[in-house]
Amino acid sequence: MPLYEYICRTCDTHFEARRPMDSSEAPLSCPDGHSDTARVLSVFASVGRGPGTSSTPQGPPAGGCGAGCACAS
Repeated sequence: MPLYEYICRTCDTHFEARRPMDSSEAPLSCPDGHSDTARVLSVFASVGRGPGTSSTPQGPPAGGCGAGCACAS
């Protein structure tokens, strides 16, 4: 079951709830009982290193991100 993020417009509390996808937009009360809530866009970021790489973050390789990339000049 997906985890969705919500905000209460009354008390400005951010909270999460596991709900079926077909219920993600259904009304939901905040933990304090207020009913004026809205689902917010969740932002997910994954940063990691592969085996054999240094601990210093690096950008894309010289010449662009790869074949077909718009930033390759």
